[in-house]
Amino acid sequence: MIEYDHNSMAAIFQKNSAIFGEKAYASYKKDGRWADISWKAMNSLVHDLANYLISIGMKKGDRVGIFSPNRWEWHLAALAINSTGAVDVPIYATNSAEETEYILGNSDSKACFVGAEEHLAKVLKARSKLPMLEKVIIFDEANVSQKRELTLSKALSIGKETPNSGTLEQRMGSLRPSDLSTLMYTSGTTGNPKGVMLTHGNFVSNVQNTFSEMKDLKTGRGLIGPDDVFLSFLPLSHSLERTAGFHGAILSGAKTVFAENLGKLLANCKEVRPSIIISVPRIYEKFHAGILTKSARVKGPKKAIFNFAMRQAERNLPYVCRDLRRKGLFAIKYRIAEKLVLSSLKKNMGMDRLRFAISGGAPLSQSDAEFFIGMGCKILEGFGLTETSPIMTFNRPWNIKPGTVGHPIPETEIKISDDGEILVRGPQVMTGYYKNEEATGEALMPDGFFRTGDIGIIDGEGFLKITGRIKDIIVTAGGKNISPQNLEESLKKSPFIEQAGIIGDGRKYLTALIVPEFRELKKWAGENGVKFSSRSDLIASEAVRTLFRKEIDAHTSHVSRVEQIRKFTILDAEWTQASGELTPTQKVKRKIINGKYAKEIEAMYPRGGPA
Repeated sequence: MIEYDHNSMAAIFQKNSAIFGEKAYASYKKDGRWADISWKAMNSLVHDLANYLISIGMKKGDRVGIFSPNRWEWHLAALAINSTGAVDVPIYATNSAEETEYILGNSDSKACFVGAEEHLAKVLKARSKLPMLEKVIIFDEANVSQKRELTLSKALSIGKETPNSGTLEQRMGSLRPSDLSTLMYTSGTTGNPKGVMLTHGNFVSNVQNTFSEMKDLKTGRGLIGPDDVFLSFLPLSHSLERTAGFHGAILSGAKTVFAENLGKLLANCKEVRPSIIISVPRIYEKFHAGILTKSARVKGPKKAIFNFAMRQAERNLPYVCRDLRRKGLFAIKYRIAEKLVLSSLKKNMGMDRLRFAISGGAPLSQSDAEFFIGMGCKILEGFGLTETSPIMTFNRPWNIKPGTVGHPIPETEIKISDDGEILVRGPQVMTGYYKNEEATGEALMPDGFFRTGDIGIIDGEGFLKITGRIKDIIVTAGGKNISPQNLEESLKKSPFIEQAGIIGDGRKYLTALIVPEFRELKKWAGENGVKFSSRSDLIASEAVRTLFRKEIDAHTSHVSRVEQIRKFTILDAEWTQASGELTPTQKVKRKIINGKYAKEIEAMYPRGGPA
């Protein structure tokens, strides 16, 4: 048996499988109950599936798609693919048939794992245009031909019965840091997604350098280990979940629990009570908004107790951020607040055992961060991109500064260009974009620095703060540069605003497209005697327009005159990936929005209107 170098996550998985054996590797819902799969069992399945891939001629460097929601079989497929030296190609489970066709075709994928029959149908719809695609393996049990399509159980059975005479061991032993591990496609806010080429060395260095900083400063011991429980719900096709969740759990020996779906996230959180979650800001925003909405309806003594608890949580912020022990009278007050309010809030969100909450993918508002941190939930916000595997910086557990994305991880250099762009150099930076030398040349500088496309500053304490994104910057007719994200995040603090898009590039003033939080808006309408028969009726009400004018003004009162929103349009439908306005990572496709709502936008800029 070859002893693998730890040059790949597949090799690290092998090492830790021998250590953890019968310990639970993962847990998933089966027939209404949580079922475990051990490290030993998982490793046996990885070998069987890898042997199957070798048996159908999969060679080192060949590409294999994974088109599925998060589930333990996703981990299995990726580990088996990488163990053979092949390259996995993750596809968001919410992608359309056309988007899936593009990724499988552009990547030259020879096989594709799919989650359920709906994913199989999308791949089969595109198959005639994918001459390279030889096999499709479905995780769920389904009636398939078993010639070009087969179930995972059948593939595993074939792999178990197929001797490989040490081929798999040789493949794993031959993996090098420079070998390609994945082609991870960007979300495509401005066009077709680009295939980001990430190596085994990119991933291993990124997870090791990140987790080496998650340690107790006094003892030097790691803060994440085999007793921890990760709750997996951020898509595994998202680089943050791939590295921090999937690879992080393998490195630390923690158990991964797979949430059923986003709709059941809160319920699953309460059942699992994870010690670690990894998420984009929108989840924290929704949890925070839900608490504030409920608290607004509380009256009398309960309201006073809630406000008392919130004051103590606010005072607790510096203690949590610097990992300090509370003392004196404040320690007593905080214990009272914890007993009366804070413990219940955390329990109702399934966060009563939560040790760390990682946030990335987009800026987290300072108010959301401070709310959770004050309650003792350590939110560690970081900065990363698909092209950087993804982690570049993050707030350490003992040194948190809300509103920033922390300090660089080891071996990572961050600098700010003359025009304010954040540049990064380190072992986690991609080798380039697949089949796209022009884009690669634009992104990677001759000295090895990568252009992130984000604008930021490094403060006097060395913390990095993101202030905007170059492609999204609005330049008004008066020549003022404005970051729309900051304004949009401010607006979404309103319990009545679900989504917002700021308009104003080349215009005399700023306007906004507003998607209401219809559940809260309907409650407000009922409480204030506003009658309506449809969403269109509701948003046309003068009382509703007055409400939104007040909300917009209240949540932008801190900005300069040029950043004030002069006009707004309320929309009657949410923005989703299916309707085209959002990417799979919930980022706004500004070009699509500008085109789709051109009529509504132009109506806010009448000729001869105010300057």
